Amino acid sequence: MMHYRYLNWVTAIFVACLITANIIAVKLIDIGGLILPAAVIIFPVSYIVGDVLTEVYGYARARQVIWIGFTCNLIAVIAIAIASALPPADFWAPNQAAYETTLGFTPRLLAASFVAYLVGEFLNSYVLARMKVATNGRYLWARTIGSTLIGQFADSAVFITLGLLQITALPPAVQGTLPPQALLNTIVVQWLFKSVYEIVATPLTYVVVGRLKRAEGVDVFDFETDFSPFHVRVDG
Repeated sequence: MMHYRYLNWVTAIFVACLITANIIAVKLIDIGGLILPAAVIIFPVSYIVGDVLTEVYGYARARQVIWIGFTCNLIAVIAIAIASALPPADFWAPNQAAYETTLGFTPRLLAASFVAYLVGEFLNSYVLARMKVATNGRYLWARTIGSTLIGQFADSAVFITLGLLQITALPPAVQGTLPPQALLNTIVVQWLFKSVYEIVATPLTYVVVGRLKRAEGVDVFDFETDFSPFHVRVDG
């Protein structure tokens, strides 16, 4: 069994970014006239860390970490839901509405978030792993940016369509607020913002990848990897 010195740290950073993004996403921020969820300040970091995982440790390890992140996020969501449902102390009751507004979620948004995360992260890792083999490990910048363009577009498209698109046939509470005519523009704006984030961070990605490869003594190429997202066991 291969022992890695820093894999646990990389995994922890990935999970922390994911859970933090989901907690702060409820706030909408204005960046240069662009209205975006506050999660954009940290969620793209999970893709950068995902690139590092795949590039250094291989797709199989990255796949395992993606599922670890999914499980940890699910635990956080369940805990928040139980805490929200429990009756508040009398003296604290005036804060209940604010608590639910800040940490609450609708089933539609929650489902959209989970699906978008899995689709986006697995596409990002798969594309990078395939490109690494195809380029024989060259052009790291092209692999990280290319995989992010695909993964982040899928994430944005899935989440906004499933979670926000206005569908009048649904019950009023879950109809969504985004008009169909604004769908494509909203997806593209979020996708471009997240992608630019990755491009700007490329020099840092180079430094982290290089140091980890030297420290761990590993540089995995996925020549014979089973790319099924549901095969989570890692050999070796």
